[in-house]
Amino acid sequence: MSFPENPMPRNDLTQPGTRRGNGPAIAALVLGILSVVLFWTVVGGVVLGILALVLGIVGARTARGGRAPHGTMSIVGAVLGALGTIASVVIIAIGASILNSDEFKDFNDCVRHADTQSERDACAKDFDEDIDN
Repeated sequence: MSFPENPMPRNDLTQPGTRRGNGPAIAALVLGILSVVLFWTVVGGVVLGILALVLGIVGARTARGGRAPHGTMSIVGAVLGALGTIASVVIIAIGASILNSDEFKDFNDCVRHADTQSERDACAKDFDEDIDN
């Protein structure tokens, strides 16, 4: 068996003009999807969302410079990361406003001083009435 003298050139990263993969774009998309799915948690929404946003910007800049593919994937990942972050911040703000409300403080004080289950149930009923009014 003989080998040809001029084998076909390999298409690897050592040749000029070849485009490499865009790892930040793929990571941004995955983290963006996770941040949207897990927006109701602080880690899922805020941390993963910010990471997706940063990696999406890095991937888009790399793709715009022609050094890597998947520019659209970077942008989608950044947008999903931003949406996950915004949704998570809204959920955190709503939770903080509920926990700092006078009605919740009254409910918490009532439950703390309740000795029986029926007294705790009465606290819950009073809390529901306060929220509805």
